[in-house]
Amino acid sequence: DIDFEHQRREEVIQYVYRKYGRHRAALTGVVISYRPRSALRDVGRALGIDLERIDALAKSQHWFDGRAIASERLREHGFDPAAPLCRLWVELTQTLIGFPRHLSQHPGGFVIARDQLARLVPVENAAMEGRSVIQWDKDDLDALGLLKVDLLALGMLSAIRRGLEFVGDKLGAEFVMQSVPSEDPATYAMLCRGDSVGTFQVESRAQMSMLPRLQPRSFYDLVIEVAIVRPGPIQGGMVHPYLRRRSGEEAVDYPSDEVRQALERTLGVPIFQEQVMQLAILAADFTPGEADQLRRAMAAWKRKGGLGPFHERLVGRMVAKGYTLDYAERIFKQIEGFGEYGFPESHAASFALLVYVSAWLKCHHPDAFLAALLNSQPMGFYAPAQLVRDAKEHGVTVAPVCVLRSDWDTLLEAPAAAVGQGGDAAPAPALRTVRLGFNRISGLSEDAARRVMAARSEALAAAPEAPPFAGPEDLARRAQLDARDLSLLAQADALQALTGHRHQAAWAVKGIDTRATPLLRSTRTHEADITLPAPHLADTVLADYRSTGLSLTQHPLALLRDELAAFRVQPAAVLKGCRNGQLARASGIVTHRQRPETAKGVVFVTLEDETGHVNVIVWPAVAEAQRRPLLASTLLTVYGVWQCEGEVRHLVARKLVDHSALLQGLSTKSRNFR
Repeated sequence: DIDFEHQRREEVIQYVYRKYGRHRAALTGVVISYRPRSALRDVGRALGIDLERIDALAKSQHWFDGRAIASERLREHGFDPAAPLCRLWVELTQTLIGFPRHLSQHPGGFVIARDQLARLVPVENAAMEGRSVIQWDKDDLDALGLLKVDLLALGMLSAIRRGLEFVGDKLGAEFVMQSVPSEDPATYAMLCRGDSVGTFQVESRAQMSMLPRLQPRSFYDLVIEVAIVRPGPIQGGMVHPYLRRRSGEEAVDYPSDEVRQALERTLGVPIFQEQVMQLAILAADFTPGEADQLRRAMAAWKRKGGLGPFHERLVGRMVAKGYTLDYAERIFKQIEGFGEYGFPESHAASFALLVYVSAWLKCHHPDAFLAALLNSQPMGFYAPAQLVRDAKEHGVTVAPVCVLRSDWDTLLEAPAAAVGQGGDAAPAPALRTVRLGFNRISGLSEDAARRVMAARSEALAAAPEAPPFAGPEDLARRAQLDARDLSLLAQADALQALTGHRHQAAWAVKGIDTRATPLLRSTRTHEADITLPAPHLADTVLADYRSTGLSLTQHPLALLRDELAAFRVQPAAVLKGCRNGQLARASGIVTHRQRPETAKGVVFVTLEDETGHVNVIVWPAVAEAQRRPLLASTLLTVYGVWQCEGEVRHLVARKLVDHSALLQGLSTKSRNFR
């Protein structure tokens, strides 16, 4: 596997095709199989069931429900489970699950041949022009022994490059990844607090809970952090033993020098694939070839039962060498865990480098880090609104889109020339203002934004002291904007510097026609000026989210605090001070729902309000009994018990209430503008 930036990856793919030609190189295919949702939809359409009802039922079916189509779910959507058509629908759906649905393109798998590739495997043209796809699944190619190279793309590589460029601009010198200081204590202290929103790999709910427990203080700690929160180590029961040994609660023991040699760097607990191979060679006398077969079986993590043939060899040989049967079985159970996706140490180390660099940027240059993340969207675990809120908590000032200041991308505004005593220039502030770019405006084309920027530059070059645009009509004429472009800019409040608030901007751009003659434009300028009332705060927040996906004015829940007070809920900032075991209530926008396969049915929910976020744990019984509010809510209220252990805090849910209707009521809090 080779990781590139998205743009660089496309360049490499094009280079491969230019060098080898389509007759000697092709992308790997992936056979997509039916899952419950797709099977429900296709069978339902074939049986002539109403499409809207099919879609509603399919959306209520989640991956963790498995193959079963519950009768309760059918009744919820108006179906009679006993009806012949309904029974046929369910039966055919369950039969179809797992069958091939269509051939798709692997994200970046390439097969390159010395001669004609079509003589070895069937090849077809891909949907993208100039691309070809092998018709066989990547696992079939592996069985045949054909070499596959994965050219993958990591959005964080692009974000880090952009962030380092911003830092270099701030410092006035080139700044690259090698310029980042190693083993920075402040960076590790930030990670130990679980303050990792936006960083690479350690930004998920599970990783943010693990960071305060593992307390990474060195680079190798990050290597372990990346690898340990994976299905393999979790299923193999390696996480808690490692944490207990790291904290000194459990003694570290090695039954032999061979085991010490393989596992000493991880306190006697196998965490990496390489350790498993080394252990098999040293403790069970595997040959290097047998160890490689074991590695391949572990790597094929989607295939169940692939490690079965190794049980007798591994356990039997370890017992023969003097290890106890209990220890040998425990080692094999841990190895089986790697069959649920364990990480190679080399891969974890390369990822840990990106973890450290992204965390260093967040710690020391949160302004550059935010701008880089926004310019690299879509990516990561968090939406732009959450990234902006987190950056503001770290002292970053974020400015809205403005036709007089914004670029297409988000940028860092250069500090104004401040003059100190004696005429010397004052030092630049540590953090610069992050100015949102035109690319945040939903629906606005890059071409239109580039014309605005070009017209602005031309006007400033001609008259640096004067405003670049006399008004919205002058802007429209100079940048050749049509009515749609002007309307989008007005809705995003990007014309505030020219017209005032967005209601005034909406009025000002109505009727502007850049094709009008000078006489008609003169007539328009003599129209009576109309002053409109400013939009209500709720109106502003709703319009911000509709246009740019975030609001710099206010969080929606701050506007609903009076309504939520009736339910006696507490803000996230107040909950952090609650004692362990205390009854608590919280309301927030649902930002994440997770139900990992390793969690045994537990659902993890993250709520966000104007003061922070609350992590919620929903046990399986509660999740099943209150499925609808859990899965359908946008604004969720949770009644439960507060639990805290050091920096790890969460609310264990007992009752869930869907209060999404309150968000719809925000519009009634604003004046109806017509």
